[in-house]
Amino acid sequence: MASGIRATVEFDDADVCPLAGLSAAAGTTIDSVTANVCPTDDAESVTEFSLDADHDPAIDVTPVFSGGPTRRYRLVHDEGVTCPCECLGSSGCPVARYTAREGSLTLVFHAADYDELREVVADLRERFPGMDIKRFVRSPGADGSRDGVFVDRGKLTPRQLEVLETAYEMGYFERPRRANATEVAAALDISASTFGEHLAAAETKLLGDVL
Repeated sequence: MASGIRATVEFDDADVCPLAGLSAAAGTTIDSVTANVCPTDDAESVTEFSLDADHDPAIDVTPVFSGGPTRRYRLVHDEGVTCPCECLGSSGCPVARYTAREGSLTLVFHAADYDELREVVADLRERFPGMDIKRFVRSPGADGSRDGVFVDRGKLTPRQLEVLETAYEMGYFERPRRANATEVAAALDISASTFGEHLAAAETKLLGDVL
C-alpha cells in the first residue's frame, strides 16, 4: 500500500490567490474549483470555479456556464507561478481540495513521501512566508492500522515552545481562530514576522517526529 501523506495548508493573505481575494470581496466561500497543473513558470494554467449568481466577479474571468443559483467561470493565469495552486502544480502535487473563505485560502494536496512533502512545503514557504501548516495525515498501514508517534519537545528552544503554547492557548490553531498572528505576537511582545519565524522553525523541527 502507498505510504503517501495528505497535507492541509492555509494562507490568511487574500492577495496570495485571485479567488481568495474574490471570496473576501464577495464575503462568501468558493470551494467548487478545478485547476490544471502548471508545469513551469512560463506555462499558462486555467482555473474554473463556481460562484453564487448574486455576486459579480471583480476580476478578469470568462463565464462558461450558468445554471440555478450558481455560475461557472474560467480564469486564465499566464504570468508564471504567482499563487499557491500554481506552485503545487509546478511541484507535481496538484490541489486535491480548495477552499477560499472570506479572504483565507485552504489547500489540501498529497505527497508521495516525506522527502517530497518537505521539498514542497519548503518551496511554498519560500514563496508565501505566511503559510500555515494545519495538518498532515499519513496513509494507514497495509493492515489498516494507524501508527502513533513520539514527539520530542526537547528539540524546541524555550522561546519556540513558548510561542507554540501561547498560540495554542489563545486559539490561534482553532477554526475559526480566536486570535490571529498579530494578536499572538503582541501577547509575546514580538513582531508578527518574528512570530512567524519562530512558528516555522518549531514546525520544521517537529516534522521529523510526526512523519
